[in-house]
Amino acid sequence: MRPGRTACTVQSMRSRPSTFAASAFLTAALALSTNASWASAPSSANAAFDTYVRTVEARIAAQHASGVRFIALPPTAQSQQKGPAIERIAVPQLPGAMLHHWRATQFVPGATAADLDRLLRNYSRYAALFAPQVEQAKAIAAPQGRFHVSMRVRQHHAITVVLDTDYDVTFSQLDPQHRYSTSRSTQIREIDAPGTPSEHALAPGQEHGFLWRQNTYWSYEERAGGLYVQVESVSLTRSVPTGLGWAIGPYIESIPRDSLEFTLRCICLGLQKENPHRAHGGLHE
Repeated sequence: MRPGRTACTVQSMRSRPSTFAASAFLTAALALSTNASWASAPSSANAAFDTYVRTVEARIAAQHASGVRFIALPPTAQSQQKGPAIERIAVPQLPGAMLHHWRATQFVPGATAADLDRLLRNYSRYAALFAPQVEQAKAIAAPQGRFHVSMRVRQHHAITVVLDTDYDVTFSQLDPQHRYSTSRSTQIREIDAPGTPSEHALAPGQEHGFLWRQNTYWSYEERAGGLYVQVESVSLTRSVPTGLGWAIGPYIESIPRDSLEFTLRCICLGLQKENPHRAHGGLHE
């Protein structure tokens, strides 16, 4: 998502072509390669996504129940760094689509699981907390810690994409010090001409396939005088058109990683603002 003067600044975004020529080429390449076979997620890819996330959710549930390894800490070589440790999880290849799985972890000194729980549930603050990625957010509470959430998000990587997204979100806890949340997309719509009188959602056969599905898994554990925060994102996007992998591949693959990093940095800054006396945190064992 777009870095800049926001509630959270991601300084470690990797550089990418930003000239007018590069932007124009990417826009044209995506337009030329978009047809019915790219616009809608193939049923086989949707089924494979469902199978994969069942495996992910079973593994996370086992972690939470173990009482020993609630958070999957990153390798020791990464654990001393400032800011989030980002890991790419190996995924199977899918027919006519791309599966993305990333995990980010950060330690926030002085924060508590209750602090993060309040922050994640406060959807009225999302437009400020995650600006400019999130433009609007609203939620309807449901029984047993569930929310039905709608958000408008904006992505900018050489071109700008605006999406209206709906999620089912649940909040749970093992105990007050060990909590977790799961967000599963229920509908994602690409918006054409956003903010204009002609604004409308593209029909499924007209969309570009920038994001078809997305599940997000939060785990947060109080330990060592602070809070370990871990978030995993599993998403489904269009495949890279044949012959355009060198140009479009890095673009499509960078969005899930950069978005995850942006989200976790914003959350950590939000937690730090809750108590300005907390030190800035890195990761440590």
